[in-house]
Amino acid sequence: MKKIFIHGSGHKSTSWDETISYMENKKDILCPNLFSILNGTKASYQNLYSLFTEYCNNNDGQINLCGISLGGILALNYTLDFPHKVKSLVLIGTPHKIPKVMFSIQNIVFRFLPKSIFENMAFNKKDTFILGNSMKDLDFSKNVKSIKCPTLVICGKKDSANIKSAYYLSENIQNAKLKIISNTGHVVNEENPIILANILNEYYNENK
Repeated sequence: MKKIFIHGSGHKSTSWDETISYMENKKDILCPNLFSILNGTKASYQNLYSLFTEYCNNNDGQINLCGISLGGILALNYTLDFPHKVKSLVLIGTPHKIPKVMFSIQNIVFRFLPKSIFENMAFNKKDTFILGNSMKDLDFSKNVKSIKCPTLVICGKKDSANIKSAYYLSENIQNAKLKIISNTGHVVNEENPIILANILNEYYNENK
């Protein structure tokens, strides 16, 4: 059964490489590149989610979804829309609704950053703005209680932007467990790949 690891907007699919190097059954893990999934279409959340849905549906049988940040939002959205398709769900540093004030501040900061800064991110400067603006009204607060598949919520203890959401998700999703990783910020898969891999290995073994 495939495990699909979805990266965030600030990093590329290669951000999973070190974590995956410590994973069991590596051959079952897929890491789609979200920019490639868009395939030249406008980088709105609606387009990205539609194409991500196609990607997931093209995998036979049930799938295990594991997403960080934007990747977690896509995984959460897909699980709500296709509950029969998702065997298990892992949400890392994932907001249950978009914090509008924080997003507004982030967009102001991004506006003054040079284009070169975005070369190591999943999307270029223009697409980052389009994506961010198209996500500002996302809110899954009222729907997450309907999720029934085994769910693991992970958050770095220093990820102040998402720690409250981690507790909200773990308390409102029926079969959810919560793991807070100390001395770690938002980008758990790059900051603490060994610990993350150990947590994921244990979780997937429990839910075979």
